[in-house]
Amino acid sequence: MRSTHYTYMQECMYSMQQCVAIYPPVSPMPRRTKEEALQTRESIIEAAAVLFHDKGVSSTSLNDIANEAGVTRGAVYWHFKNKGDIFEEIVDRVIAPLNVFHDQIEDPNEPDPLGRFRALMDFLMQELAHNPTLRRGFTIAFLKCEQTDENAAMVAQHRRNFLNGSERISKALENAIAHQQLPADLNIEYAVVQLHVQLTGLIYLWLLMPDVCNFERASAHILDVYFAGLKQNFL
Repeated sequence: MRSTHYTYMQECMYSMQQCVAIYPPVSPMPRRTKEEALQTRESIIEAAAVLFHDKGVSSTSLNDIANEAGVTRGAVYWHFKNKGDIFEEIVDRVIAPLNVFHDQIEDPNEPDPLGRFRALMDFLMQELAHNPTLRRGFTIAFLKCEQTDENAAMVAQHRRNFLNGSERISKALENAIAHQQLPADLNIEYAVVQLHVQLTGLIYLWLLMPDVCNFERASAHILDVYFAGLKQNFL
């Protein structure tokens, strides 16, 4: 009985060896490196930005983005939940460089918050005029995110960004008042609205019709008048 069992076990082991010889185990695919994953993510963001700018957000599908990036739809979902998630990333990259300036402007120990604020505005106008990536991001946010039901979350995010920007402008002006660079009775709410009307309006007009004016000259003039008005409380 023992001999028979031993022979049976030998046969089983022989059969398994034969199966392994015929169907060798498949080596697992090497895991993608962190650098490759980041490169794929960047490709997806760039592809989406190109398509959003050219076609509009509503007319761009995740399949379009995947095809433009040269990746699968699954790869897009691996990095982003949906189209709105990609849109938010694009807009955040527009805002991020400005936050560094705002942090300095709002610092109570900053000796010249008003000067810093003006420097921020000058920097933004120069970058918009000469940085195609930034200009594309502003164009997507201002002109290419249609107010549809599908884009509701993205439009809401854009509004939140606008309100957050207004709040940071208010803090900059408050810090300038605290340093006695602006009149203590300055109407901050009105000053914020005026900046949006003048500068945001110019940006929108220029993005819509680039040939309507010399953007650098017009923005510099608007900022000169605006900051002079702040100091004189003429707004």
